[in-house]
Amino acid sequence: MHLTTEEKIELGSDSAFGGSDEQPQLTDIVEPNIDESLGQTVDKSVDLVYSLNDRPPWYLCILLGFQHYVLAFGGIIAVPLILAEPLCITDNNVAKSQLISTIFFVSGLCTLLQTAVGTRLPILQGGTFSFITPTLAILALPKWQCPTPNVPESLSMQLQNGTSPLPGESSDEIWMSRIREIQGAILVASLLQIVLGFSGLVGLVLKFIGPLAIAPTINLIGLSLFIEAGKKCGSHWGIAALTVCLILLFSQYLSKVDVPMIAYKDKKWKVFQYPLFKLFSALFGMCGAWLVCFLLTVFDALPSKSNQYGYSARTDINLNAVTNSPWFHMPYPGQWGMPTVSLSSVLGMIAGVLASTMESIGDYYACARLSGAPPPPTHAINRGIAVEGIGCILAALWGTGNGTTSYSQNIAALGITKVGSRLVLQTTGVLMIVLGVFGKFGAVFITIPDPVIGGMFLVMFGMIAAVGISNLQYVDLNSSRNLLILGFSTFSGLVLPTWFHSNPGIIDTGIKELDQVIVVLFTTHMFIGGFFGFLLDNTIPGTDNERGIHKWQDKVQEDGKNYCDLSCYDIPFCNSFLKRFKCFQYLPFLPSYKTS
Repeated sequence: MHLTTEEKIELGSDSAFGGSDEQPQLTDIVEPNIDESLGQTVDKSVDLVYSLNDRPPWYLCILLGFQHYVLAFGGIIAVPLILAEPLCITDNNVAKSQLISTIFFVSGLCTLLQTAVGTRLPILQGGTFSFITPTLAILALPKWQCPTPNVPESLSMQLQNGTSPLPGESSDEIWMSRIREIQGAILVASLLQIVLGFSGLVGLVLKFIGPLAIAPTINLIGLSLFIEAGKKCGSHWGIAALTVCLILLFSQYLSKVDVPMIAYKDKKWKVFQYPLFKLFSALFGMCGAWLVCFLLTVFDALPSKSNQYGYSARTDINLNAVTNSPWFHMPYPGQWGMPTVSLSSVLGMIAGVLASTMESIGDYYACARLSGAPPPPTHAINRGIAVEGIGCILAALWGTGNGTTSYSQNIAALGITKVGSRLVLQTTGVLMIVLGVFGKFGAVFITIPDPVIGGMFLVMFGMIAAVGISNLQYVDLNSSRNLLILGFSTFSGLVLPTWFHSNPGIIDTGIKELDQVIVVLFTTHMFIGGFFGFLLDNTIPGTDNERGIHKWQDKVQEDGKNYCDLSCYDIPFCNSFLKRFKCFQYLPFLPSYKTS
């Protein structure tokens, strides 16, 4: 069965459930909560400080969780900032701050939901760029065009075909009517994701997915963002290079250096060694470059005009966002009004849901590999996709203007910081909820300069691309068949989306909804790469040894006694109850599900 063998390839020789032999010297301070059965499965090749089930002390959970918060901040905050113009709130900082608070609040809720009852992997949920394209397509329709400034209110209302505010209503209704349309589209389209997960259709398809389909999918998650990384780095290559050097310094060159620290326990002070640089490499790297930019801004060493090179490295560009953000904003469902639903919007958004689902499946495997966990079983993937659908519905009800999906940059951070603890990501979820309520705190991070974020992207997304390539370790790369599939799927995943972006409006079938679906799918890099890899690998004749199937099966048999059970994917407090009734064996999203 392809599913079982495919899962094993993701973990490979790095698979382990426990930590590495380089555990931090904190035996007097904290004892990681690891089951005895897990301790027997430690793979020496996994260099993790904390693995999936480990429980770091509370203060480390807060610091490590905050690091994930910072890493996700740029991607999550980009969503409302991108949507500001089509939502007609370019100059409405209050509305933008409310959207930012809402999307962080919902992202925290969805992260807790995914880590608790979804896949239960340390995976962060946040706004998805897969929904941006259909959203922009919806808001580009004539009836949603923003009213031009200085146009009389009555004329503006006429231009909206009855969707604008009635006389006497708040002017905020102009943008709220647009976001309600997006809410309705996401609300209905996300039902497809729930059906795919709870029905087991996702797991069924995975039986036919091999490394030649997974590798280009994960690889293109990283490669597809090279343009965005280049734009941000290009605003000041010196600062971007500094950020990269600092992250590499802390994560690689100083990773073996333990910092002496002092703790008070048992009525006396104790000195212990701790791998501080390894744990907080990304945070230290970003903060170090941010501090340099702040000092250069204070001493006026950076250009003060926006048309000059290096201006984007200043830290005082977005200070107005801090002053204009409210101190406190509690998001709630329906805060913008009742969502509206139209067929064209729903069909366009379905394409974003499919692309997000494909991306998330690849993220699950990458996350399991980097967190020292076994590859996710069928029920965990089914449940994870269904929970993402539930998360998108929550996002639609709260009105983020977007859905939620797994965040690749935070998965890459697991490999750099060597911390794969589930508890850390749950702490991140709590932080996102709490800090999402305090608008001014989140607004402070808007001042992070673009080149600092770009330098982080260079490291993070490069690592994601490398994780995708690592899935080929058991495939026969001397086979012209495999090289053709790998090369064509990867190259097509770069060429087709680039061409569609360069030729907007080229698709004209006469049906706008169908045009939106085609454009969204063919501008999604990982969908193209994964689709061609999946299609060619299952249609071009090849032996199991060529495809890597035979070596996977040998690896399964070899490690069968060493791998622990998959209890890390069980739903908490429900295992004994689910085993009591046979009917639960037929539900493909439960741990008791029996595969043939």
